[in-house]
Amino acid sequence: MSVKPPSPDLLQRFAAICGPAYALTDPAAMTPYLCEPRAFYPAKTPLVLRPGSVDEVSSILKLATETGTAIVPQSGNTGLVGGQIPRRDTPDIVLSLDRMNRIRDVDPVGNTLTCDGGAILADVQAAASAANRLFPLSLGSEGSCRIGGNLATNAGGTGVLAYGNMRSLCLGLEVVLPTGEIWNGLRRLKKDNTGYDLRDLFIGSEGTLGVITGAVLKLFPQPAGHQVAFAGLKSPEDALRLFELATGLCHTALTGFELIARIGVEFTTRHIPGVRDPLSQPHDWYVLIDISTADTADSAERLMSAVLEQGFEAGIIEDAVVAASVAQQNALWHLRESMSESQRPEGGSIKHDVSVPVSHIPAFMAEAGAAVLAVLPGARLCPFGHMGDGNIHYNVSQPVGADKQAFLARWHEINRIVHEIVLKHGGSISAEHGIGQLKRDELAAIRGDSIEMVLMRRIKQAFDPAGIMNPGKVLSEAP
Repeated sequence: MSVKPPSPDLLQRFAAICGPAYALTDPAAMTPYLCEPRAFYPAKTPLVLRPGSVDEVSSILKLATETGTAIVPQSGNTGLVGGQIPRRDTPDIVLSLDRMNRIRDVDPVGNTLTCDGGAILADVQAAASAANRLFPLSLGSEGSCRIGGNLATNAGGTGVLAYGNMRSLCLGLEVVLPTGEIWNGLRRLKKDNTGYDLRDLFIGSEGTLGVITGAVLKLFPQPAGHQVAFAGLKSPEDALRLFELATGLCHTALTGFELIARIGVEFTTRHIPGVRDPLSQPHDWYVLIDISTADTADSAERLMSAVLEQGFEAGIIEDAVVAASVAQQNALWHLRESMSESQRPEGGSIKHDVSVPVSHIPAFMAEAGAAVLAVLPGARLCPFGHMGDGNIHYNVSQPVGADKQAFLARWHEINRIVHEIVLKHGGSISAEHGIGQLKRDELAAIRGDSIEMVLMRRIKQAFDPAGIMNPGKVLSEAP
């Protein structure tokens, strides 16, 4: 069904659900909800609703379905593919979860934490730490992103290698359906085979099937030992060799393995205050190695020493440094997590959030680099990311002195080139950022009228027959 523009009377009915203080119409007050990080999607809305309870969310969605009004769920507004932003030139209403931010319960014995969908990730981490537990999801935006959005995009971050993505870190959900019905699936069970797993349908659905208002998350014991090292290498091939070596020695204690090109270090040391090059001489490539152990601090030290010693002996590592304190560990991770931010002062950046099988990373890097430079001579390739799980942020910065807008106008052309190589290697065009608006049409072109796309449209129709939930995101119109 086609959604309809809301009339002034209808807008007042929506506003009455939350109350005047939490129904924003002033342009200045609404601006933070309409400006996404990349500024790709100029957006407008007649109304931003900030409900304070599950019942208010339910009433909003029930009214939206009855009246055919488009609703865009939003958590922390940190998404990078436009999934949380209203469509251009359409009067979509924004539903923000920023008031629904409670930590409902922490169970250190059962290793679970229950929270609202609008709980900030950093607050969840802190609540877990206060109970001497670890919630391992870690993102550069963790100070502002929220759990509902993390789940709706199946966020990954730096700990996927050891702990998995949000799908693996969630036991149960509370979801408000487009009809206003509330599904209470806040189960704390690790084993539950009672029918279809509805939880997994909502995780990664990007707000197109319902609004995640609560979640039960998995916690883990705090590591007893933790070591972080930064090593210089010659090539992605050597990084792959080192990853095999580290995996064989550390098994599940290997909690992070990040790949960084030299230019990324140059950008961060040039533009991010307080960041310095960890090694005395430049190297073509680097890896950041993170090891966490459950038994003793000494065991983490022994494992890191073994990885580095064998890496040197095998001629893989050219130089390395081990963080001697928590502050130095944080500094190494800060360098890695500042990669995206450090590209902005260098001009336009065409970005790719892709994944390929880990063993294919060196070949993908070589082929993508050659293909991009063939059509964009002088482009500066700045790939980095979670090598341990195959997720590479293959970013391309504009040539020095190039016109930024002319460079960015080639975004989709360069995306096609890189994504063709990704698909050739059996990879994915969206590893952890989602589809949103940015990759919706490309997903449709890749999958076509396959049974996979047919099934996704059937699911969308079953959950949202009125078509009011985040229309124009993830799925294109049916052919």
